[in-house]
Amino acid sequence: MALNKLCLQTWRGRFNSVLKRRYFTSLPALTVKNPFLQIADEIREAISTNKPVVALETTIYTHGFPYPENTALASRLESLVRTNGGIPATIGVLHGTARIGLDPEELIELTASAGNPETKKLSRRDLGYILGLGMAGRNLNGGTTVAGTMALAYLAGIKIFATGGLGGVHRDGENSMDISADLTELGRTPVAVISSGCKSFLDIPRTLEYLETQGVGVGTFADGRVGKADFPAFWTRDSGIPSPLMIEDDNEAAAIIYAQHSLGLSTGMLFANPIPEKHSISKLQMDTVMAKAIQEAGASGFVGSDNTPFVLKRIRDLTEGQTVTANRALVEANVVRGTKVAMELAKLPAVRGGNNDR
Repeated sequence: MALNKLCLQTWRGRFNSVLKRRYFTSLPALTVKNPFLQIADEIREAISTNKPVVALETTIYTHGFPYPENTALASRLESLVRTNGGIPATIGVLHGTARIGLDPEELIELTASAGNPETKKLSRRDLGYILGLGMAGRNLNGGTTVAGTMALAYLAGIKIFATGGLGGVHRDGENSMDISADLTELGRTPVAVISSGCKSFLDIPRTLEYLETQGVGVGTFADGRVGKADFPAFWTRDSGIPSPLMIEDDNEAAAIIYAQHSLGLSTGMLFANPIPEKHSISKLQMDTVMAKAIQEAGASGFVGSDNTPFVLKRIRDLTEGQTVTANRALVEANVVRGTKVAMELAKLPAVRGGNNDR
């Protein structure tokens, strides 16, 4: 009897030790105030009281829309979060410091720096570089990509991030190994991303396979459709590729996020929100345009991080701006969707999954 009791106590001790180790390794490494990371007071208070916070990226402003259109879009997206009951946390780097929640003046300053060669496009790999330079006295600005935004959002304890489209595996990626860091970020950072799938000109089947390998749950919002539906292809609702999973509504999405964080799983989730039907471009038209843009990119030698901007610009030109209108419509729809999911998540008991004590 005594031996059995001792074994039981030993087992409980080991179980609690493993549970504690797993729980804390799912938390950000930073647990004290950090000079490289500045969290706005409104965001800090909202996270600590389980209010609905939605992270927003800034590469769309610094390396997407030109000034002053980007300023107007930034204001519009933050307004959409607030009018739907949430709190926007626009994330970027200003004067060599990572900012979680930019005030209006800071947002104008960052968007006005678009087009400046000194304004950087920041993925996870670039954060140490630009913040270290800030410490050394070289204060640069930068817009965060999906991967960069996810990494910083997680450090602040934000669970939901709404954006336009995800990066992915480029066509011929099996030879070039050109795979977006967005995918590996989803495989290691527990933030839910709401996007209109990945960019249409990417290799969608291989992108989904890569996400499966990374352990990332991928689901598409039904958006009024019954049964199975395609994983969206950014400017078009139809990709010809069935979505791995279907999500009925915001409540289901929030419940999935809640379960993921409650389990302490360290992977992200991708919730694909199809572009509104009235703004969707036909798959046939996009396939034709993309084939031409991709061929031109290859012939001109645009590879790596230079490939996507070139292809996007050519697609915009070839569609005579139709994709710009579609892009604006889909990112607005994703921000609204993300806010509604955040509202549902805020109704559930708080789950520790971040640390904003800095």
